[in-house]
Amino acid sequence: MKIVKRDGHIVDYDPEKIRIAIGKANEEVRGREKATKEEIKEIIEYIEDLNKKRILVEDIQDIIEQKLMELDKYKLAKKYITYRYTRELVRKANTTDQTIKELIEGENEYWNNENSNKNAEVVTTQRDYLAGITSTDITRRFLLPEDIVKAHDSGIIHFHDADYFAQNALHNCELINLDDMLQNGTVINGVMIEKPHRFITAATIATQIILAVTSSSYGGATVSLTHLAPFVRLSYEKYLKKYQDRGLDKETCEKYAMQDTKKEVEDGVQTFNYQVNSMTNTNGQAPFLSVNMYLGETDEYKDELAMIIEEFLKQRILGFKNEKGVYITPAFPKLLYVLEEDNIHEDSKYWYLTELAAKCTAKRMVPDYISEKMMKKLKINELGEGDCYPCMGCRSFLTPDRAMSLGNIAKAKNYVEGKGKYYGRFNQGVVTINLPDVALSSDGDMEKFWKIFDERLDLCHKALQIRHKRLSGVTSDVAPILWQHGALARLDKGESIHELLHHGYSTISLGYAGLYECVKYMTGNSHTDNGDGKDFALAVMQHLNDKCTEWKKEEDIDYSVYGTPIESTTYKFAKCLRERFGTIKGITDKNYITNSYHVPVFEEIDAFSKLKLESEFQKLSPGGAISYVETPNLQGNLDAVIQVIRFIYDNIMYAELNTKSDYCQKCGYDGEIMLDENLEWYCPNCGNRDHNTLNVARRTCGYIGTNFWNKGRTQEIKERVLHLDNKVAVR
Repeated sequence: MKIVKRDGHIVDYDPEKIRIAIGKANEEVRGREKATKEEIKEIIEYIEDLNKKRILVEDIQDIIEQKLMELDKYKLAKKYITYRYTRELVRKANTTDQTIKELIEGENEYWNNENSNKNAEVVTTQRDYLAGITSTDITRRFLLPEDIVKAHDSGIIHFHDADYFAQNALHNCELINLDDMLQNGTVINGVMIEKPHRFITAATIATQIILAVTSSSYGGATVSLTHLAPFVRLSYEKYLKKYQDRGLDKETCEKYAMQDTKKEVEDGVQTFNYQVNSMTNTNGQAPFLSVNMYLGETDEYKDELAMIIEEFLKQRILGFKNEKGVYITPAFPKLLYVLEEDNIHEDSKYWYLTELAAKCTAKRMVPDYISEKMMKKLKINELGEGDCYPCMGCRSFLTPDRAMSLGNIAKAKNYVEGKGKYYGRFNQGVVTINLPDVALSSDGDMEKFWKIFDERLDLCHKALQIRHKRLSGVTSDVAPILWQHGALARLDKGESIHELLHHGYSTISLGYAGLYECVKYMTGNSHTDNGDGKDFALAVMQHLNDKCTEWKKEEDIDYSVYGTPIESTTYKFAKCLRERFGTIKGITDKNYITNSYHVPVFEEIDAFSKLKLESEFQKLSPGGAISYVETPNLQGNLDAVIQVIRFIYDNIMYAELNTKSDYCQKCGYDGEIMLDENLEWYCPNCGNRDHNTLNVARRTCGYIGTNFWNKGRTQEIKERVLHLDNKVAVR
């Protein structure tokens, strides 16, 4: 017999626990009110004779109370009820103390591996985690209803970022309106920052804005290099005037001015990179930043933008020095390179940038690639036009602009009437459904599957509404950099942000995970089979979208389907599935479940077939998703990289190449750091296993992780197969 605990976890039946519970109550009564050993045995035997495969722990307790009263042990029954109630209070009491103790002593597995870009030993990270533990406790006990907490604990859904939820002012991720803040000025910590007049100043101010913004939110942020391009021209004009004032001829003036400008761009980009990677925000880490490189965002400053993009790529190819002075692959900023007509063909004016991007990808795993061609087919705004814009952070895409007809509700100073507005918009938060759990709960019955699916989606909807309502009461005063000084809006002091949560200005995300395992259990096939498996998978994805459309219509809130980057949650979901349903070959026999719609990491498939297949699912994940191909070291085969890049441009909106970029500080080995059968990292050259002297960079869930991972994610990394064979010609 299995016992279903209050949090949904399933454990083996243990009669000794019943004896202990009744015994505790027995100590509080005297004489004939005490239950004898025989009477306790009788109660236990009654429960066992029910012959139930599973029984709720609450039902067992109800039976015990009933049997005690049947034995005329009314005082004992009352004491047992009191004992039961006291235990319930203990369960609901503040449980942070032990967790905090384990965190400080480095013994808490969850917090040690919660984020592959955070080091839990560092005091700044610990400070964030200490606050997070407290926030999570408050969230669980006071802010979320019991059914949501129970579903979260059971791995049925995941209520993301509970460690930030206690503060009602924090949202998830954003596209920073850097253009408005630089061109029209901003205020940081009460200090007015006026429009800069040269590139290096603008780059420095940009990093200060990034730090302030990411300290006032908890997700990823994105800026566009397009917004820095006008300041390159201002620098050039400044240098040109300097040489003109010296009386030099026109050609010489322009030559020297351009030399000085290029040097300033080099210095400014270096300053930007140093600042972003050396700063620590209130989340105890460097900002989770993405940088967009899109030539099509400007006509007037395209050449200046190309100069900045070129320098960013060159410096990333070089890498950043670690504490030993060796160039390694940094995690941030993530680079987003938009493929377009101006850079995708060999005879294109900016083809040289794409060649640099390919070289950078082969060595440093970035940039990731956005296809302007495919995005404009998928992201149609309310005017019927296709738009191209970056994701917020690693993969969160805003839905096409529905807020255009409302005018400038954010009061941005750079708003253009009738033109799509994406910078300044944001995401309200995420709740993720565990799709394999839906399938396993249905026991393979299709009719039951869809019924349970709807019940779980209703639960997700309820949780998402709680996220939305938590932000609804926020005023602009709680984070002036966001709501008053241009990052997201320029509202008045004391003004509510409520309108920005509606009308399509911001999104709220219905996440999903484990599509492969769900489909495999229900159909017996992978969703890559181009048959029943794929058809069922597409139906599941369409149902998620239909629900979001239904909710959006009723509430004027932009619900959107999101392929969740479940980093630590992949391990949690896998463990919960195994506890609830046992070990099922091919479904629950791993320490991870598959991210979003991805082809499972162990399935053999070539790069082009994978990207083509996943493109069909990516368009059904409009709130965010990214595809990838796993490759060997391609630094000696840039033709292969370019071939994949061109395929991305023609076939899929957003994708990346996962190469390898590691370093052993003990012996200087710069090949791939390996995993043994026990999931321990080691240098294949010298055998070094010390994490402190191994630099390992792996794509985790869109971002590059550099601080190692939990057992589930580490097993997933180990089991990744290559999608591109470096030994054969690429088609």
